Amino acid sequence: CPLIVVDDIEKSRHFYETIMGQKVIADFGDNIIFRGDFAIHHKPHFRSLIDDRAVKSGGNDFELYFEFDDIEEANEILKRNGVTFVHEMREQPWKQRVLRALDPDNHIIEIGESMEYLTFRLSREGKSLEEISEITNMPIEFVCDGIKKYSH
Repeated sequence: CPLIVVDDIEKSRHFYETIMGQKVIADFGDNIIFRGDFAIHHKPHFRSLIDDRAVKSGGNDFELYFEFDDIEEANEILKRNGVTFVHEMREQPWKQRVLRALDPDNHIIEIGESMEYLTFRLSREGKSLEEISEITNMPIEFVCDGIKKYSH
């Protein structure tokens, strides 16, 4: 499971649990594991585990990725909570809408609309199953399942 090192374990837990809507599955004090198999680890404790080596946060070489069906709502939640954006919402070449922001320790988080929802959105925009499959590089069966999931 990916593990990121954080300066303030409570602040980071609040960010991921309250703002990002993630569920804690285990809390070991200095190490908290979330559903989806990622963890945060308190920097002082983590340093002690690696022989007091320096820990640097905020490199642009790693991101945690999350999917939300309603990316506009996720965008508004981040804005209301004063989260710093790497970039505002944009469309990827495969038409998925994404945004990137920074967590309290300047780790990049990417939020994208789920691929299943994307297939549904593209179908609502009048794209055929074959067009959606070609745009998203997803098999027709996945496209059909995604459209079915959101067609109420």
